[in-house]
Amino acid sequence: MSYRAITDEASNTINANKNWTGISAEAVARMRLQNRFRTGVDIAKYTAKIIRNDMAAYDQDASKYTQSLGCWHGFIGQQKVISIKKHFGTTERRYIYLSGWMVAALRSEFGPLPDQSMHEKTSVPSLIAELYTFLRQADARELGMMFREADRARESGDVSLEQQSLNAIDNYQTHVVPIIADIDAGFGNAEATYLLAKKMIEAGACALQIENQVSDEKQCGHQDGKVTVPHEDFVAKIRACRYAFLELGVNDGIIVARTDSLGAGLTKQIAFSAAEGDDGDVYNSFLDCEEVAEGDFSNGDVLIKRGSKVLRPKRLRSNLFQFREGTGEDRCVLDCVNALQNGADLLWIETEKPHIDQIAGMVDRIRQVIPNAKLVYNNSPSFNWTLNFRQQVFDAWLSSGKDLTGYDRAMLMSAEYDSSELGQEADEKIRTFQRDSAARAGIFHHLITLPTYHTAALSTDNLAKEYFGEQAMLGYVANVQRQEIRQAIACVRHQNMAGSDLGDDHKEYFAGDTAVKAGGIHNTMNQFAS
Repeated sequence: MSYRAITDEASNTINANKNWTGISAEAVARMRLQNRFRTGVDIAKYTAKIIRNDMAAYDQDASKYTQSLGCWHGFIGQQKVISIKKHFGTTERRYIYLSGWMVAALRSEFGPLPDQSMHEKTSVPSLIAELYTFLRQADARELGMMFREADRARESGDVSLEQQSLNAIDNYQTHVVPIIADIDAGFGNAEATYLLAKKMIEAGACALQIENQVSDEKQCGHQDGKVTVPHEDFVAKIRACRYAFLELGVNDGIIVARTDSLGAGLTKQIAFSAAEGDDGDVYNSFLDCEEVAEGDFSNGDVLIKRGSKVLRPKRLRSNLFQFREGTGEDRCVLDCVNALQNGADLLWIETEKPHIDQIAGMVDRIRQVIPNAKLVYNNSPSFNWTLNFRQQVFDAWLSSGKDLTGYDRAMLMSAEYDSSELGQEADEKIRTFQRDSAARAGIFHHLITLPTYHTAALSTDNLAKEYFGEQAMLGYVANVQRQEIRQAIACVRHQNMAGSDLGDDHKEYFAGDTAVKAGGIHNTMNQFAS
């Protein structure tokens, strides 16, 4: 409904209740527009359609890939989306990623924790709700400023400018964007996964990313010791997530199935197999086994049969079974095909380096079975991007016979290579990595899991060095506030960002001319008006 239509509707309601004195239909319309989304499920339904539309657009044109940055606080997510709107004028194809790693490291009551599903699982839906609280507040703040512009135009008698302002309000683009939320390995069995998925969806998540690790052995995807589960176990959790979406009426909900098999050499259990060549049998075919002669086994041994051979899978003292080395890519492909055939919408392959050919090699094989298979890819800070891409360029040059005099592969991180031909070519490959891999390797969504963890540490280090050093207060003024002013960072007017002007509007709605407002001539925020 348009601004005027909502105002007219509110006016009819108010006029039908004669004792509702001092209630402004226009104020009601403004408050409704500032609170467009009533519940988290409303948000999940709205944002799920965005991703579905973006997936369809990507299928037609791979240049229309999507991106997100990981956020660990509502304020960080809000500022990211405000910046996107400021610089690009639209939030189209830009999302937020909620990283379980950052929840563990920054949001647990236990203090900083490794990414091993030890944090409180309820902290994940709490962060989703917090992110959307801040994004909805960004809507209310920006619309409030637009309402004030319309008021000023009306007071000055500029009918054309007033109509222009009302048109802008009617065509307003919300800060509410999709969140892809990390549910780890489900924090327990399939029932636990279902219960947590519901909490996350009720908070607003339209996309859940779940991984095929054992829940109680879960590790960060870029560390050692990962243990995967048979496909049957993983599919049960995919179905649990789908049931959660459907129960809440989010029929377009997105499930991102992540495989950690590339770096996982262990499995907790042997897959059930009813017949040779079925999915369980294929999963077990990757186990590292030794042939067993008849009677050559001990109490407690687990034996499997391949053809006419009886084999003993290698079992560690931890009671985990070991896969053969070099089978990671084959297992990834099998995992991905199985997940897509059993209800997943998108894939996530956790790799040890950002290498387009490696990713594309697996995606090509998956697409032989599922032609429109698409990936979510972690552009992880766990990768040394500079070193990886300089090594890739070095190796390509070496293969082509190019003169490498002046380059030492063991020293490629050196700053002396920053302006070199090799360094510049590597930087260009980093710059175009997302575009190129979207086209070549089927990557629909690019995300950085932990960017704001690192930017917070870097900016704080720089401020502390300056402020507590010789620069003192100038360290803050020159490097923070002056830059905020010159770059038009909204937060320089921090009272406005925190909702002071919104509060003034409400005071005026509630108390009329008797309202005591904060935004008067003595408000120091006026120093930033220009």
